[in-house]
Amino acid sequence: MNLFGDHIRQRREELKAQNRDFSVRKVAAKVGLEPSYLSKIERGEQAPPSEEKIKVLAEVLGEDRDVLLALAGKVSSDLQEAIRRRPLLFAELIREIKDMPDHAVLRLVREVRDGDW
Repeated sequence: MNLFGDHIRQRREELKAQNRDFSVRKVAAKVGLEPSYLSKIERGEQAPPSEEKIKVLAEVLGEDRDVLLALAGKVSSDLQEAIRRRPLLFAELIREIKDMPDHAVLRLVREVRDGDW
């Protein structure tokens, strides 16, 4: 299963249908990749690129960088650093909320962010 490559290809093709600037060649150039490498990524023949290239790709395609990183099996370096600083707390937090419905997680985030605790 090639979640990252399939997602990238699908999004790029959607954009290309409206704008020719989203060909493999043009997107690869904007991201700083070789077109053949991007094509292989889309076909699942190459592993996803680095975090930095994924962030640029997300910007070019109008995608959320954390979603693309997750599809690539990666976590952004800023989140990794937060987890490294408090590994036990983050492990417990993630295990507790992993099966919660989205609305409950969003409520929890809002309460923490707004200081309603």
